[in-house]
This record gives sequence, C-alpha cells and structure tokens, in this order.
Amino acid sequence: MQQGPLFGIKVLELANVLAGPSVGVALAEMGATVIKVENLQTNGDVTRTWKLPTEDQQIDISGYFSCVNWGKKSLALDLSAPEGLSVVYGLTKVCDIVLASYKPGDAEKLKVDYNTLKQHNKKIIYAQITGYGLNNKRAGYDAIIQAESGFTYMNGEPDSQPVKMPVALMDVLAGHQLKEAILLALLNRERKGEGTFIETSLIKSGVASLANQATNWLVGKKIPERMGSEHPNIVPYGKIFYTRDGKPLVLAVGNDKQFSLLCSILGRPELAKDERFATNFNRVKYRKACNDAVQDLIGKFDRDWLLEEFEKNAVPAGGVFNMKEVFELPEVQDLVMESKTTSGMPINGLRTVAFSMGENNKPIKLQAPPHYGEHTMTVLKEMLGYSAEEINSLIEKKVVYARK
Repeated sequence: MQQGPLFGIKVLELANVLAGPSVGVALAEMGATVIKVENLQTNGDVTRTWKLPTEDQQIDISGYFSCVNWGKKSLALDLSAPEGLSVVYGLTKVCDIVLASYKPGDAEKLKVDYNTLKQHNKKIIYAQITGYGLNNKRAGYDAIIQAESGFTYMNGEPDSQPVKMPVALMDVLAGHQLKEAILLALLNRERKGEGTFIETSLIKSGVASLANQATNWLVGKKIPERMGSEHPNIVPYGKIFYTRDGKPLVLAVGNDKQFSLLCSILGRPELAKDERFATNFNRVKYRKACNDAVQDLIGKFDRDWLLEEFEKNAVPAGGVFNMKEVFELPEVQDLVMESKTTSGMPINGLRTVAFSMGENNKPIKLQAPPHYGEHTMTVLKEMLGYSAEEINSLIEKKVVYARK
C-alpha cells in the first residue's frame, strides 16, 4: 500500500466548486484521507452539473468536478439538520484539517465555524477561503476577482477589450496559498501541539501574484497595459510568431547573447549588431521594429526545424500547443491518471501535485472521483461507528443520502 507524506492525516472538506476542493485533492495526492461533505439539499457540489455538450448527461461526474475531486470520499449530508451537525462534529473529533469556503458569517450560521468546531477538537486546523477576506461578505467569483485584481485589464491584445483568462486562476492561486499555510500549521502543531485558524482570500492571492506587473506600478508608476503575449521589460519575450508552415511559436529571449544566437540561426547575424537591437533596453524601445524583423525571418522556416535548432543552441523557444498536443509531451505523462468510477465509467484525470520527494518517490494511485453520496455508509460506519439501524434512520429522515 502506497503511503504518502500525509498518510494518516484526515481532512474534512466543507467546500465546493474549485478553490477549496483544489486543496483537498492536493492533500489526497500526498496521502491524506479526504471526506468531502456534499449538500444533500442541492444534490452535491454544483460542479457535478457543469458539463460540456460532449459529456454524458446521465453521469453525476463532470469533467469540471473531476479536476479537483479524485481520491475523495463523498458524504451526502444535510447540515441544517441537528443530526447532520452531529455527524460533522463527530468527524471533527477524528480529523486533523477542516477545509471551508463559506462567506464571512455563513459558517457561524451553520454552526461549523472554527470557534464551534475547536470545542470538539482543540488541535483542529481550520482553513478557510473567502472572496475578499473576513470583513467583506461579497461572494468570491473568479471572473470578478480576475477583473478586480488587475489581471483582466492587462490581458488581451493592445487593440482588444480586456479578456478573462480561460482558467479560474484566482481559485488556483488561493488554493496554493492555503496549502502552504496548512503545511506550516501541521508543522506548528507537530512542534507545539496546537490547532489554528487559517484564512486566505481570492483577492489577496490574486494581487500577491501580480509579481513584476505590480511593482512596475509601485516602483515605476506605470500602469501595465494590454500587450498581448509580450513582456513589458524584455524583447522578444512572449510574443507569438508564425512559421512558414503556419504554426505558432513563442520566444523567451532574456539577454543579448541569446538574441545574437537567435539572429544567427535565422540567417541574419548582423541584425544583433544593429544599434536598435544590440541591447535589451534598445529592443524594448524599438519593440515593433525588432518583432517585425524577427517575424519576417521566422516566417521563412518550418516550426519543427526551428525548435530543434533553438534547442541545440540554447535559445529559449517553444511551440504554442493545443490541449491534445500538451498531453503528447513526454514530460507530463506522469501527471495523467486513468481509472474507472465505481459505476464502471472510464475516466482520465490530472494530478495537481507536480513535485516529487526522494529519488524513488512515486505518485499515489488515487481512486476515481466519487459519485454523489458514494461513501456515506462507509464514513458513518467505519469512521464514526454508526450502526446499520442508525444509518438507515438518517437515510429515512433525509439527513444523509447513501448511493446504492
């Protein structure tokens, strides 16, 4: 049996959609047992229904749901019922971490806030994701946070309208912040025996990730504008060029030596000595002229040949790949998971933990994403010691749902 670094850690997930569950699936990939509590009144996590037209509408596992719910146990529960709360309190006693994604004040209304749950387990680590922090009750929607954190304004071509990024990046970034905090809290608990409350917000996580775009304003007082794929401080870096066979590639030329090598490969070594292009400072100043010259030369070669030559000569470059091409890369093969749900549906998934520990470390094999209420019986019986009669009573009262 594979045992990851978090083997033995139990996680109670009171979160849905993407940000909170992304933390849960990462902990599961590191060996933790994750119990996902799904709202019986809404038939579970809403992302179960977020399907593409190409997906089977009869199955309760969507592509979206599967991106952050591998390896979890689904417990369908009515938190508004006293018996449902008793189940949560019982799980709190045996769990190490609680993941929550409630708006400020909602957890208190439901009686599953940190101050309530720590009465049942003083060592509990309660990790909460909010949209705007504990003092703002606005719901945190990724599209809005992208807009309000500056990402959308910067994204797009110079002559286009602002564009949202196609991944819910604010959720992902907040998930990373929370994972780091949880691991530190586990270390602190190991040293001092104390639980703790952790909170991060989508807005702070987004703004904290603005990197040089933020400091270009804070230091240089320059508001970053839409530049397509280009870099404000480096040329040619990020811009998409098209080869003779009509395929896109991207360059990341970060210094003058690389630019000189680029020009040599493209058959125009003298271009690197042109006063306008000899230094990065001048290339930024004469951005359009430089990019036009590079595009004219790249357009004379096929992409595969160019990428091979660039790699040989250490010129940073890569193809612009669609999703099919991405998963043909040998470097990402170990991120792909293959399994079947308990109903027999074949399903592929993507690991979210992209690091390894130790030379012989192998990723834990995870179960496919759970069906709604798939583990209700198992959790109640094996983790909390409920009898068959007690479980049937909860089912009859519609406090829990158990998939048969």
